[in-house]
Amino acid sequence: MIYGSYITIIIICFSRLLSLIVIDKMTNNNLTFKITNKQKKIGQNLSFFIKTYGCPSNERDTENIKGILIALNFKEASDQNLADLIILNTCAIRQNVENKVLNTLYLLNNNKKLKKIKYFGICGCMAHEENVINEIKQKVKNIDFVFGTQNIYELPQILEKVILDKKTIVEKAKDNKKICEKIPEYRTNKHKALINIMYGCNHFCTYCIVPFVRGRIKSRSKENILKEVRNLIKNGCKEITLLGQNVNSYGFDFKKNYSFHNLLEDIAKTGIKRLRFLASNPWNFNKKIVDVIAKYPNIIKNIHIAIQSGDDEILKRMNRGTNLEKYSELCQYIREKIIDVSITTDFIVGFPNETNKQFKNTIKLYKKIKFDHSFVAIFSPRPGTKAAKMVDQIRIKTKEKRFNRLNKYIRKFGKINNKKYVGRIMEVMVDGQSKIKNNMITGRTINWKIVNFKGNLKEGEFCKVKIIKATPFSLIGEISNVK
Repeated sequence: MIYGSYITIIIICFSRLLSLIVIDKMTNNNLTFKITNKQKKIGQNLSFFIKTYGCPSNERDTENIKGILIALNFKEASDQNLADLIILNTCAIRQNVENKVLNTLYLLNNNKKLKKIKYFGICGCMAHEENVINEIKQKVKNIDFVFGTQNIYELPQILEKVILDKKTIVEKAKDNKKICEKIPEYRTNKHKALINIMYGCNHFCTYCIVPFVRGRIKSRSKENILKEVRNLIKNGCKEITLLGQNVNSYGFDFKKNYSFHNLLEDIAKTGIKRLRFLASNPWNFNKKIVDVIAKYPNIIKNIHIAIQSGDDEILKRMNRGTNLEKYSELCQYIREKIIDVSITTDFIVGFPNETNKQFKNTIKLYKKIKFDHSFVAIFSPRPGTKAAKMVDQIRIKTKEKRFNRLNKYIRKFGKINNKKYVGRIMEVMVDGQSKIKNNMITGRTINWKIVNFKGNLKEGEFCKVKIIKATPFSLIGEISNVK
């Protein structure tokens, strides 16, 4: 009987272990990137040029696209007019950006008709929009291909059909529920790197197109992420930015209890000089994340949590999943826990039927939190979202006035916050030539403040800088001899 019980226990334990292995395989059932010998010759004697629109996620996608094209034997052209193959990596967040892309497509369509270019196509978020694809089919007859954010790994097959088989591939990009690891990449910056930790979003804010064009949440395994981090450090990388449509949701799709704060801590422990992340939604930005940021000196002390409005009713209609009380409590906790933290955010003005009182509540919130900086946008309806169907009776002139008024407070509190650092000596990582003066270089502090100063240091170097002046958007300094 005793032996029988032991055998039963062993069988139960084995079956549970087997089930865990099966679950783990399911959560890591990734796609495999492949290039055939035939595809490796596609780009012989051909050059490419990629125009990238939008966010850091698009920039990271471009690094992968470049890596694939180079693996296919293409050479990068220094100018669009010198390229045989042109790819527009697109953004769908704002209508004015879409309009720019479509105008460029019309121009490329005409250039191909005149035989000034050989091949062109689009990828990115716009490739997932049915209305965009329909317009392309009607007005951009000479386009060669379309592929989406989740189909980059298929680029060798796409170009084989276009260039070798003389076919055209113009269909709405499809969602992919799997992740493709080990896609070739071409990183342009040795000292700074972007790393995708997850893709997609499940939240569906009523104004946002992202879940429709980037798909649902898909988290990369911590093993693959940490391996990428260690390889970057080995190759001289000093600053890593973790990317996700909402990084706080990392791991929600896992079968195990491993969340964003766990990943953030594990990466901080690798010894990377600086670590930051984009972007965060306040509804699930918890205190555990704040505690990890406070604990590790190499994590950038800037927290960007986009609130979008200072009115609770507007937040409900936006489906932001939070309210002003919770948001204010979070900001207070952040300031209490993290020394010299800078808090930045996003606002949308002119959300459908936003009243003057509701806009004034946004001003009140800005005065209360005293943000270090904010990105402001006038509401832009995106087809397919709930907000695009809402009745909007606000005149554009009213929206523009609100935009300008909020920007005055951004400048005011930007300068107030920056003045706190005048007279202090801060460590700066050099980014390169300053955009404001030719005789200056520029860099960032650990709390993500821009500092402009004179010096001969190279990109990626660190130095101590004494802050001598503050402006609304940056600091002016001089190199200090203090070590």
